[in-house]
Amino acid sequence: MSSTEGESSSKNRSTARPGPDVFLIVCRCFSVITALAAILCIVVNVISAVRSFKHGSDIFNGISRCCGVLIAVFVVIAETECRFLSMISKVLVYWPCRGILQILVAVMTRAYPESSTEGNDLILLQNVGSYVLLACGVVYVVLGLFCIGHLKRALQKKDVSAGRETKDLERQEELEAPLVADAVA
Repeated sequence: MSSTEGESSSKNRSTARPGPDVFLIVCRCFSVITALAAILCIVVNVISAVRSFKHGSDIFNGISRCCGVLIAVFVVIAETECRFLSMISKVLVYWPCRGILQILVAVMTRAYPESSTEGNDLILLQNVGSYVLLACGVVYVVLGLFCIGHLKRALQKKDVSAGRETKDLERQEELEAPLVADAVA
């Protein structure tokens, strides 16, 4: 085998790596949208809880908002797909459960509407956050029933193993290069 054949075969191996999976990119974008909607719900619920406790008018509203904040924090952490959370709570790995949690946060954000005298901006943020998170939750539940979450996890494992394989091939090529140069000389 000549050195040009060895170089061309090693170039073919390194260029044969496929690009990123479009499905995984779409899933990542959807996770970012869901996390941003949950963060918006957190902000709205914190502002509403502070107003409820400050005025002392409705303590139950404030308590409900605080619970909504805690659950929304779990939604954000679940969307980051943190390994620590998946070790603690296996339920949030499954998309229907994750979707139900998101729907719960959306409903809790929308449950106590703000009075119109306290500002239309907060009402607008409340509506946007709750409806976007509600839509994301419904999508998670429906796609979870079709086992799309399982497909995503399988593709992620395949993507990780392909990345490792590519790194191993590159490392092997780096180690073989001096040996080929010595053999030719």
